[in-house]
Amino acid sequence: MFATTRPDLPERPNGAAAANPPAPGRRVTDAPTRAFHWLFALSFVGAYLTADGERWRLVHVVLGYTMAGLLGWRVLYGLVGPRHVRLAALARKLAAAPGWARATLQALRTGDWNALAGAGRQGQNLALAGVIAALLLAVPPLVASGVATFHDWGGEWLEEVHEFFGNGMLALVLAHLGLLAALSVWRRQNLARPMLTGRTPGRGPDLVTRNHGALALLLVLAVLAYWAWEWSNAPTRTAPGGTATSGWTLAAPGASAKGRHHDDEDEDD
Repeated sequence: MFATTRPDLPERPNGAAAANPPAPGRRVTDAPTRAFHWLFALSFVGAYLTADGERWRLVHVVLGYTMAGLLGWRVLYGLVGPRHVRLAALARKLAAAPGWARATLQALRTGDWNALAGAGRQGQNLALAGVIAALLLAVPPLVASGVATFHDWGGEWLEEVHEFFGNGMLALVLAHLGLLAALSVWRRQNLARPMLTGRTPGRGPDLVTRNHGALALLLVLAVLAYWAWEWSNAPTRTAPGGTATSGWTLAAPGASAKGRHHDDEDEDD
């Protein structure tokens, strides 16, 4: 029959149903945590790609120092920051591992599949927390072995130690990415989205009430300022053909005096 309109309903444009604005979802990750995550990831990828050869040695070392500084910031933020970023929360998750193992074994013995499903979900979260903790714990020996190698505080074995921790860090990064991808498919939910937008789809109150955008901006500016400082203090060298060059492709932080010393020796020879 003929279509009718109700005066108590708003008119729909072009006869189409008025679209409701999409819900923004719940905020689960604040801006400083996201800034740390991406700066840390960028620093590691850059340091790993510039690990071989002398040409990009300064880039490699600067990014390694950046990782160390970011880790120090994350530890401080995890001690005095909001409750949702506290390292104690990560420690509590890991401390639940023995209880999870006992509950899983008990569910397997009794054939309680409901309990086993719940334990499986907890096990997934434990795996993610374990990889994150391992990534943070791998940074100190990685950076320390790199500094020792640069300053020639040992023999070639230090280079092998540094390479071992670098490859171990890469394995942990790949494990982290693999877990996120697999669990995203399993749960039919993009688990990486909170590190991009800070939010996850769904109704309900925000788990993180304040975004702390100013603190994230300060963190980014601090890293950029450090990079700019290292760039401005990079030694000036003479390239083939007599052209003076400077920049991160020449040496390592604080190596100006060391580089000049070797240059003087070469001139004396």
